Formats: sequence, C-alpha cells, structure tokens
Amino acid sequence: MKRRLVLAALPAAAGLLALSTPGRAAVDIARAAAFIEAAGNELVAAINDPRLDLPARRERVAAVLRRTIDIEGTGRFILGRHVRQASPAELAEYNRLFDDIIVRNLSARFGEYRGVRFSLGRSQQRTEEDALVTTIIERPNSAPFALDWRVAEIGGQLKVVDVIAEGTSLRLTTRSEYAAVIQRGGGRVSALLEAMRNQVAQLAARETRG
Repeated sequence: MKRRLVLAALPAAAGLLALSTPGRAAVDIARAAAFIEAAGNELVAAINDPRLDLPARRERVAAVLRRTIDIEGTGRFILGRHVRQASPAELAEYNRLFDDIIVRNLSARFGEYRGVRFSLGRSQQRTEEDALVTTIIERPNSAPFALDWRVAEIGGQLKVVDVIAEGTSLRLTTRSEYAAVIQRGGGRVSALLEAMRNQVAQLAARETRG
C-alpha cells in the first residue's frame, strides 16, 4: 500500500525513463538537489493551499509534474519494445493516458496528502549522467518515508527520470506491469490502452469523492 501511495507522489509515477539516452551531460549534485527542493516546495504549496478548489489544485500540480518529469521519455521506456508495434494513433493515445495517469494518481489522493511536508536527505552522484537525491516525506498521522529521485539533464534541462521507493524502481515496476497487461491481452497494445482508460476513470471517480 505504501508503494502505491509513493507512486502517486511523482511518479509514477510511476516511474520513469531509460538512462541510456545519448547526449546527456554530467549532473551537478547541488543543482540536482536544488531542482528537487524547488519542485517539492511547489507541489507541497499547491496541495496545502486552502484557497484552491480541486480543478485549480490539479492544474497547478499538473504543471509542476509536467515541468519536472520527462513524461514522454518515461512513457516510451515503460512501453518498451511494444512501442514498435503500436500504431501512431495508439501511441498518441498512450502518451495522453500516461500523462493523465501521472497527474490523477496524485490528484485523486489530495486528501491523503493534505498537510504533507518534505525535507532533503543525502544527494549523491549515481553515474556520470545522473544524480540521486533523497527526500523524506512526512504526512499527518503517518510514518515518514524516503523517496529517491534520479535526476538527469535532458535537452539542456534537469528532469526526474526515475523514482525509487523502498529500494524499488518505479519505472521498472510499471514497465513490468504494463508488459503483463499486454501479454494477457494477446500481445495487443490496445489491451493496455483499455486498462489505462479504466484506471483514469477510477482515479477520476476517486478524485470527485475527495
């Protein structure tokens, strides 16, 4: 259950991108930590702002997530080899649904994260091309937990490329889950799209109930 809540925090997000993209530059640890701190502060402020109604809060959070995470690259990594068999229309819908799931995974849990706080932990160079920034997440009436953010420079901008919760890479976990759905659906990407549509609908209903 904790991992599911962590996935909602950013994802997913679930999780989140191959690190083999050519042309990445070395990431300065201090810069990566400042990047995560700024994004985290924005998310916490949006979630805790009593002046925002649900649509405004979702819009504010979505803007931060889309600016912070390499959503398109993440989605393509998670889809893996099935990218080649998806039609252009299927790939476009997949990208749209994946973006929506990342946002709604958090917005459907705004109530659970009200009063959330976070602090920076250790930052370290993971490889020559990415840094690992640890944060401690605290919620009212819940035990604190750690999230590790892998940060890389993509297209000249810092982006979150993976989230590690309890030692588990969320991008690898999601990739495995999506592959299993496609396999059960006879190898069809359309089977995954149907499952993703259902997930979006469930998250939207949960969001409405608050």
